[in-house]
Amino acid sequence: MLTIPRPEYPRPQLVRPDWVNLNGEWAFEIDHGKSGKERNWFNANQKFTHKINVPFCPESRLSGIEYTDFMAAVWYKRSFTIPSSWNDKRILLHFGAVDYDTEVWVNGQSVGTHRGGYTPFSFDITTYIQSGTNIVTVCAEDDVRSGLQPRGKQCDSYNSWGCDYTRTTGIWQTVWVECVPRAGYISSVKISPDLANECVHVEAKINGESNRSWSFTSAVAYEQKQVGSQQAVVSGQRARVTIPISDIHAWEPGNAHLYDLHLTLLYDDQKVDEVQSYFGLRSVALDGMAFKINDKSVFQRLVLDQGFYPDGIYTAPTDEDLRNDIELSMKLGFNGARLHEKVFEPRFLYWADKLGYLVWGEYANWLFDITTATGLERVLPEWMEAMERDINHPSIIGWCPFNETWDKNGTKQNDEVVRIVYNVTKQLDPTRPVIDASGFYHVSTDIFDVHDYDQNPETFKKRYEPMREGGNVHVPFPDRQRYEGQPYFVSEFGGIWWDPLAKNEKSWGYGERPSTEEEFFTRYEGLVSVLLDNPNIFGFCYTQLYDVEQETNGLYTYDRKIKFEQSVIQNINSRAAAIESPLMKPSKPAVKS
Repeated sequence: MLTIPRPEYPRPQLVRPDWVNLNGEWAFEIDHGKSGKERNWFNANQKFTHKINVPFCPESRLSGIEYTDFMAAVWYKRSFTIPSSWNDKRILLHFGAVDYDTEVWVNGQSVGTHRGGYTPFSFDITTYIQSGTNIVTVCAEDDVRSGLQPRGKQCDSYNSWGCDYTRTTGIWQTVWVECVPRAGYISSVKISPDLANECVHVEAKINGESNRSWSFTSAVAYEQKQVGSQQAVVSGQRARVTIPISDIHAWEPGNAHLYDLHLTLLYDDQKVDEVQSYFGLRSVALDGMAFKINDKSVFQRLVLDQGFYPDGIYTAPTDEDLRNDIELSMKLGFNGARLHEKVFEPRFLYWADKLGYLVWGEYANWLFDITTATGLERVLPEWMEAMERDINHPSIIGWCPFNETWDKNGTKQNDEVVRIVYNVTKQLDPTRPVIDASGFYHVSTDIFDVHDYDQNPETFKKRYEPMREGGNVHVPFPDRQRYEGQPYFVSEFGGIWWDPLAKNEKSWGYGERPSTEEEFFTRYEGLVSVLLDNPNIFGFCYTQLYDVEQETNGLYTYDRKIKFEQSVIQNINSRAAAIESPLMKPSKPAVKS
């Protein structure tokens, strides 16, 4: 019996029992000329010459293809059958993520398209299904060199170099089918925990006829004991309930209390559909210079996680690998991560929720062109999809749609693109802070963050020392941005280059390499201490958790082997931060442009 890769249910916040995983062997073809549609490759009887192991991208070893040159388009095809018990059901075909422009056919008929390499999409294929064997065909077009396709850290040159790595083309997350009731079903849910009022607000979207007598129930349980429930009439294909909770346990960093949520859709009091979800009760707020979680100042000891894997590239080989990356980070004294230049898969966020790990939801905009409004057209729809997918995760404590918004060919970024994306983000989620453009050219932002790769602890300290007593604030690029009194965050620093065995001749990192481990630790502790000891800085993010290909500034190697004595790094990171002390009231820095 063949083992299905990544067999776990891929959407942990909206779980149904009746589903079929379509991962595994698919037929595959590379279409360098993007001529497959003209040649009718979508026909059900069209044969492809290669086999690929989905959900791993064709560039990866785990895919069985391992083709790393540019691919203008790729095609996939496989057969599947629908269980007989689904005969009276509606059938949905789901894709976790496909990079980048996708069209899908079932039995030779187009069922829909999707643009975006990082967000899920699905199609109702009920009317396209036939009895017995069915054929699904997928075409994905990909062009990371266009400047108008968000690509994250996928390299736009043939060879990886610097901080750009092997590309991902086509399917890279789980493909699956599930059945839902024909009459109506719960299509999505938004969960808004309200710790202050000891309740949770739930809003569900219902796919079904609005003139039916629908009702909706939500039941909350903690450790298998029901602690709240509520019912509401469905109005306009939406249902909203507020559920008081009788047993309060806050979700905290490193102490992840989670509640189970059972949702049921009824028609004339008869159960039609039900799904399982979960949530954490926690609050986030900015208070002066502090970032508070559940009204407590928490220094964010973050690490940069780029979400790459030696064998799977963008796709973790197993679900356990996702959990392992979080545990490796926590063992070093970090309490969270910037999920950098990539929309991470939901199963990573699930483990962050389960383990009490703080993360920032980010997007894959690296070197993306936002000098004109065309950039907005490409970024905003997918960013909104990413937020809708991830908004319920308690581990996400902030949003950051842009990172280092570089100018393009001498043309400055269009500030209105940044401002619009910031404003939309705030409208979609007023509960979390938003960084508009991490490290570069802030336009409208709740937090002022900087990137600083100075490798000398003394000059590093001198730069931030005035802030300790409320003096001038370090503002990079003062001709392009202004500091307006926001909480302050050093969201990239360090990146200490350490590859003593010189296994990679293209090895790269920031600044001059330390010559000994002792020199590394001295530098690391010096840089970290500057930030921990400053009462007007609420957090840092160290670059980075593990090496990625030629970038060898990780605390672990690319295959997740520790480079240093774990306890040394842990002790440095875990020391109390000035801004966390209840005895120290920060002096707000001067507002300086």
